[in-house]
Amino acid sequence: MGENASPTRAGFVVSKAVGGAVVRNHVKRRLRHLIRDRLASLPPGSLVVVRALPGAGDADHAELARDLDAALQRLLGGGAR
Repeated sequence: MGENASPTRAGFVVSKAVGGAVVRNHVKRRLRHLIRDRLASLPPGSLVVVRALPGAGDADHAELARDLDAALQRLLGGGAR
């Protein structure tokens, strides 16, 4: 790989406000699964940090996906604030 071909990466911030360790790890696993399908839509070499809000522990898969899609759309300039 050349210097300009750096991979798109994602990181996650899931604080104790989301829940206990089991809940936080579950949220991180679900977010990793969701972001995996969306990395191709980001510019090459991007670094995205996803911060889970306290309600993420109670959100179902569809809610997390919808919120992640909305955040990525705002990030890429495709949505109103």
